[in-house]
Amino acid sequence: MKVTETSSLYDNLEHMSIEELLQNINREDHKVPEATKLVIPMISNLVEKLVPRMKEGGRLFYIGAGTSGRLGILDASECPPTYGVPDDWVIGLIAGGDAAIRKAVENAEDDPDQAWNDIQEYGFNDLDTVIGIAASGTTPYVIGGVRKAKENGLLTACITCNPDSPLSREVDHPIEVVVGPEFVTGSTRMKAGTAQKLVLNMISTTTMIKLGRVKGNKMVDMQLSNAKLVERGTRMIMEATGLPAPEAKDLLLKEGSVRKATQAFYTGKK
Repeated sequence: MKVTETSSLYDNLEHMSIEELLQNINREDHKVPEATKLVIPMISNLVEKLVPRMKEGGRLFYIGAGTSGRLGILDASECPPTYGVPDDWVIGLIAGGDAAIRKAVENAEDDPDQAWNDIQEYGFNDLDTVIGIAASGTTPYVIGGVRKAKENGLLTACITCNPDSPLSREVDHPIEVVVGPEFVTGSTRMKAGTAQKLVLNMISTTTMIKLGRVKGNKMVDMQLSNAKLVERGTRMIMEATGLPAPEAKDLLLKEGSVRKATQAFYTGKK
């Protein structure tokens, strides 16, 4: 029996009050960060291999189905606006294609060949890395994808919530966050999904910092895609240069990023 499929520690949920339900869900959620803490060495080993590959032109692929696939797409889609990187540096792929982001596509996850087909649409090189995401560790789409990636010389890893799963046995760097049974039996969008999100945050954030996309603690390469981000960038420039807000904003809009604006300011002062 998979840990993710074992029976909930709670029963008769329909007879609990709203307050009891919320308290018990929260009690289970508290277990996730502690389980994630245990796998930091595994995450570190992966990022140590990932960063130099990306510095040489490698890309990062996430592959998954259902909730796992959506979480990979979420993490990948936030890298360009947050860190100003090209759209193809981090790529999220989901079984069933983009239609499956909003609505489940029947049997899409059962094809062991499709993930590799999806990766090949982007072209691949031996510096690329593929991370398979599957709470169960048994999803054919994900297992087949990482297996073919490894056969073709790519670095492979996985994020799963079952120990010693078939998926873990296929990859170079297995990351197994064992969070125990779900509050609603088998509903892995809950604790397992939260664990996967935490690990993805750790991988992508640490990687982007090591790729030089953060200065100090600031997102100096973020895309200025809305008024909130322009305001944030303006504050960063004011802090870095001492310029008043109007001048800082004008410089930001002229240069297009906090990094470039700050560099232009100090270059102009020389």
